[in-house]
Amino acid sequence: MQEFDELVLQCFLENQHQLFPEPVAHSPEEAEAFLEECMAIVVHSPKEVWEYFDEQGIDLEGADEEEILSAEEIFALGDGRYLIVEG
Repeated sequence: MQEFDELVLQCFLENQHQLFPEPVAHSPEEAEAFLEECMAIVVHSPKEVWEYFDEQGIDLEGADEEEILSAEEIFALGDGRYLIVEG
């Protein structure tokens, strides 16, 4: 099971609107429960984001790094890590 630190939870709470039209969490506890339920993951580099999509069978041909990192299910945490949430 993925552990979500305070930065991850705060980032998701502040930016959940990029993936969902209505808030799905209103507190860090709700955010953690939601992220665990949808099996969100934290990766440590753009390369790991790319590898995640590749493992999921998502065709990345012709896509560049900027395009991938701007996908609505990718949340940049500001410390080099990325939260990936499948909506």
